[in-house]
Amino acid sequence: MDAFFASVEMRDNPALKGKPLIIGALPDERGVVATCSYEARKYGVRSAMNIKEAFRLCPRGIYMRPNIDKYRTVSEKLRGIWNDYADAVETVALDEAYLDVTQTAGNFDEARKIAKTIKQRIKTEVGLCCSVGVAYSKSAAKTASEEKKPDGYFEITSPEEFVGLIIDRDTSVLLSVGEMTAEKLCSYGIRTVRDVRQHKEKVIALLGKQGRIITDLAFGIDNRKVTPYRPQDAKSICREVTFQKDVNDIRFLGDVLVLLAICLENRAKRYGLYGCGVILKLTYSDMKTVTRSRATLPCDSAPRIYSEALKLLESTERRSVRLIGVGIYNLAGERGRQLSIDDLMYDEKNNIDEKNKLLETLGTRYGLDFVGNLDKIFHADTLHKTIEYMRKHKVELL
Repeated sequence: MDAFFASVEMRDNPALKGKPLIIGALPDERGVVATCSYEARKYGVRSAMNIKEAFRLCPRGIYMRPNIDKYRTVSEKLRGIWNDYADAVETVALDEAYLDVTQTAGNFDEARKIAKTIKQRIKTEVGLCCSVGVAYSKSAAKTASEEKKPDGYFEITSPEEFVGLIIDRDTSVLLSVGEMTAEKLCSYGIRTVRDVRQHKEKVIALLGKQGRIITDLAFGIDNRKVTPYRPQDAKSICREVTFQKDVNDIRFLGDVLVLLAICLENRAKRYGLYGCGVILKLTYSDMKTVTRSRATLPCDSAPRIYSEALKLLESTERRSVRLIGVGIYNLAGERGRQLSIDDLMYDEKNNIDEKNKLLETLGTRYGLDFVGNLDKIFHADTLHKTIEYMRKHKVELL
């Protein structure tokens, strides 16, 4: 999808069309650009840019916080269209997916028709524009989809075409070559895809397995299959929040862990997952990030996740914190779960009672009805606003 979040907002409010629209944090907040309109990109604004830098480049832009729930609803409509034409769909994000049409299309002529039909249906049924790349492999399709943005179409029918297109481009055009990898390659005089091809053995020696992937791609080789994403296949799940001002109150950080743990429980139970370990993430005011983890019995309970995360928090250095996150890892489904004595003694009623006690304590401390509004906390925007309110309105317990 083209500038997805911004495009949805412009569709719903035509007065925003043609304006430099930036979706993400607001200029007076901490955060980054989630996406922006093409008008904003003319000023140098781009996704993942620090919002302060975006405001410096485009002070007259229109800045809006993202409405993730709205975008997720639109994304479901998009998937409904994509799924009509694909043998398999690998969703990359709310606005991007790989579609395997090998069986449904059979050849490039039919694949081209499918691509055009998808573009037209999205424009007619959803009111948005998208860019489609048709190609012989995933990496080539990704590159093709970016060639003619916005509202573009491009195809790459063979490895030779792919290589001919990218051979003199920067190495960052290749899958898995991020900023650090590109800098490392550049320090050895490897700046372009052509250089990768000419120094294949050196790239492999420098980067190992990743180097083999990169050199294969430089020769147009990519045999990866389109693999539908399943939440239960994830290795971990986590929730985190960045504060608008640094926090050094460990009790407040513990209160935030309660809400993050409850959000984790909601997601884990939605997919029938249990974590066999808890991980804590902290980013300090100097941007140094530390993680702490500990193995646990399989659990999907917010009170248990919170208890383990709090122990990890208490073992960390007391410094001003910019970001805090908690997650569960070593995930297993119901079938892979081994019951423990705790499982037999601890039922869902115990879990609800303990969770309500934690929320009632927070309610007393901050003057909010957490129990009565729990379902709203699961929404990212509400969660962040609630935590910011808590940070600004801390009161001492008697």
